[in-house]
Amino acid sequence: MRYVSLCVIFCMTALLLASCGSGSSASSTPTNAPPVISAPTPQPTAAPKATSSAPAATNNITPGEIAPPATAAPAAVKSLKLQPVVTGLRAPVYATHAGDGSGRMFVVEKQGRIMIVRDGAVDQTPFLDISDRVGSRGSEQGLLSVAFHPNYKENGRLFVDYTDTDGNTVISRFQAQGDRADPSSETALLHIDQPYANHNGGLVTFGPDGYLYIGMGDGGSGGDPQGNGQNTSALLGKLLRINVDQGEPYGIPSDNPWANGQGGRPEVWAYGLRNPWRYSFDRATGDLYIADVGQNAYEEVDMQPANSGGGKNYGWNVMEGTHCYNAKACDTSNFVMPINDYSHDLGCSVTGGYVYRGADFPQLVGTYVFGDYCSGRVWTLRQVNGEWQRNEMLDTDMQISSFGEDEAGELYLTDLAGGLYRVVVK
Repeated sequence: MRYVSLCVIFCMTALLLASCGSGSSASSTPTNAPPVISAPTPQPTAAPKATSSAPAATNNITPGEIAPPATAAPAAVKSLKLQPVVTGLRAPVYATHAGDGSGRMFVVEKQGRIMIVRDGAVDQTPFLDISDRVGSRGSEQGLLSVAFHPNYKENGRLFVDYTDTDGNTVISRFQAQGDRADPSSETALLHIDQPYANHNGGLVTFGPDGYLYIGMGDGGSGGDPQGNGQNTSALLGKLLRINVDQGEPYGIPSDNPWANGQGGRPEVWAYGLRNPWRYSFDRATGDLYIADVGQNAYEEVDMQPANSGGGKNYGWNVMEGTHCYNAKACDTSNFVMPINDYSHDLGCSVTGGYVYRGADFPQLVGTYVFGDYCSGRVWTLRQVNGEWQRNEMLDTDMQISSFGEDEAGELYLTDLAGGLYRVVVK
């Protein structure tokens, strides 16, 4: 099995998505200048009104409400396996659904396309192709995710996160009808300058509150040289939260921790993150799971309960996992500790997954499934008698770039080499 030595091999490939080793990128150009962030400073707005139409893409509960936890799984899962769905994709990095009852899956390809998968086949014409404006030469650059509006069935709006040809992050809205989104309909919401080519984060997703969440890495290089993780006035090294239904081009939720702009950027929801490549909401409880890619030694999974507010500090770059970073001792009193971390003996780049809430495998319900890009391992994480227990379920040769959910809550996995697989109980 591949241990941490394989991280070096994968990091040398042109398509590595999340940093290992020192976190440096061969294609980056180091600079000491702070990142320039060009975005309007919108005024705080009230929460969007809940609707009874299409469910949010990441959950099946009404925005603003949290469903009671599902019942405990009747038996422990001993192993998982992967069922091929489609192959031949071009560097797939994300898979999701539109929440519109169509049964379609949407797979994001790094170079700038979104493909429709239905009935076990890929449509030959892309749902969206913006390759002409996406910069994907860097290992962590490209079109990185898509999020469908909670009312997508009615309004046809989708949101993407990509790096442009200058390597900077763009969060944009597009308009779609049927099986096609219009590339010319782009409206840019945020433009965030990236000082280095790596640690771009990359996920946009709607929470159960109806707001759009945006994961941003610390800006790259290694060790967070610009101190973005602990700087609440920077958008890098954060989880952002905006209201795409009010304000122009967006509004600020009134309960964001620095909604008035005093003490931090109004868009910031959580901070102290190194590279939150993939995170997800439990569609039954609303709990937020954040997989934060580590530096040289540890990978971590953080969890924010649904009933807790914003402003949580996850520790980077003072902490790496549950350990002090580059120090024998450190003050951890202000940090939220991970629910689990693992050393680079087991992998070097955590790929966050989902809490399973599907119907096909009752024994997996309530279990968080995640993996590692470098080692190809897949684990489950479950709280038993107040303690989080991690169990290895699968050992693959895949470059696990992402996990995904379909509308029914069944789980999928993307292999950067070109495959979409369904995660099932063996």
